[in-house]
Amino acid sequence: MNFKKALVALAAASVFSAAVSAEKLSVAATPVPHAELLEFVKPQLAEQGVELDVKVFTDYIQPNVQVDQKRMDANFFQHQPYLDEFNDGRGTNLVTVTGVHVEPFGAYSNKIDSLDDLKNGAVIAIPNDPTNGGRALLLLQKAGVITLKEGSKITATPRDIADNPKDLDFKELEAATLPRILGQVDVALINTNYALEAGLNPSEDALIIEGSESPYVNILVARPDNKDSEAMQKLAKALKSDEVRDFIKKKYEGAVVPAF
Repeated sequence: MNFKKALVALAAASVFSAAVSAEKLSVAATPVPHAELLEFVKPQLAEQGVELDVKVFTDYIQPNVQVDQKRMDANFFQHQPYLDEFNDGRGTNLVTVTGVHVEPFGAYSNKIDSLDDLKNGAVIAIPNDPTNGGRALLLLQKAGVITLKEGSKITATPRDIADNPKDLDFKELEAATLPRILGQVDVALINTNYALEAGLNPSEDALIIEGSESPYVNILVARPDNKDSEAMQKLAKALKSDEVRDFIKKKYEGAVVPAF
């Protein structure tokens, strides 16, 4: 009897020890697909001794602020050009851990079926944050709707438009609000994560959309002091597993594309 009690005590101690030794990793993420991907790998990480705590944010500012101020360990919502602009503008030094997927950026409308149907003076809504606004304008230029000044890059704004034949009226709005005002404008350029949240199907509903060759890979971001930690590297490896690749392909049907 005493021997059995000893075994039970030993087993309990082992479980307690494993629980105590589990390393916590907090990650800020936008809801779709980032938080969904993190929740998908959470059980796998738990088996490896990493307790993943996912905090959902609906904006593109706070996830970086939270990581920089060491309130969160990492974030997962942005692409490299956006991170570069944020670091430059805010004086932060956040770094990329790994790239995971691409969300092809698209133009949507409740009023027209083709950009050829745009009327003179039509209202076009684009994100007001650096890089995503420029990304929208570059996509419209590729579609032949506008022409930007020579040398314009992802940081372009409506002031960089050189030729606007239909005198389109550009409104710069917070990215998260664009799906909600879709019925109030002629066209809105919407990040795929927000499009998916709003029930839009990028591969079917977008008037134009970036191809899978898009350079805007969504990245796992951390600080220089923790990017190489064992827990962070386990998360990075899990996000680039065959299981995640299959999950992305099956769940998002082309609206989100694996970058590995």
